[in-house]
Amino acid sequence: MSDPVSALNGARFDGIASVEEAGLCGMITLRGDFASAGFAAAVNSITGAALPEVGRIAEGTEGAAAWMSTDELLLMVPYAEVEARLAALNEALKGEHALAVNASDARAVFRISGDGARETLAKVAPVDLSAEAFQPGDFRRSRMAQVAGAFWLNGEGTFTVVCFRSVGEYVFKLLSASAHPQSAVGIYKA
Repeated sequence: MSDPVSALNGARFDGIASVEEAGLCGMITLRGDFASAGFAAAVNSITGAALPEVGRIAEGTEGAAAWMSTDELLLMVPYAEVEARLAALNEALKGEHALAVNASDARAVFRISGDGARETLAKVAPVDLSAEAFQPGDFRRSRMAQVAGAFWLNGEGTFTVVCFRSVGEYVFKLLSASAHPQSAVGIYKA
């Protein structure tokens, strides 16, 4: 079997913000009943995170859980451990009405950092990314120009962007163009 590779092999662009491919990330799509104590315990058992609030991501000791919809989470775990975590999750979910799928290789992940990170993402996504409206821990599923994606902001002011791997190159080029120094608008001045 061949070694896994990320969508763009660590591509990076520096402009008003830095846009970089984040590399391989373990991701599990999980659907189920958020009101079930067994479901919440299963999520916690493999991520160390509580169930996230609507529109949020919950960081845990072993991973993270992001709110995707009223019955869907995106669990992030180390790539090398995703199969073992998925097996443990399915074991913990026995008796629950749930579905868990390894989505790791179907996704590309990017990070946007630096003073122009908010502006870079705001130019391509229809979301108010002002500091008052979008704070650390906020999570959104949205569009980035012509494609679907999801993103969140961590405590250090870095955005993480997830999209389908099949459009990874498009998203990288889109974000890079948006971060180009000649594209600066200056809407989110510090």
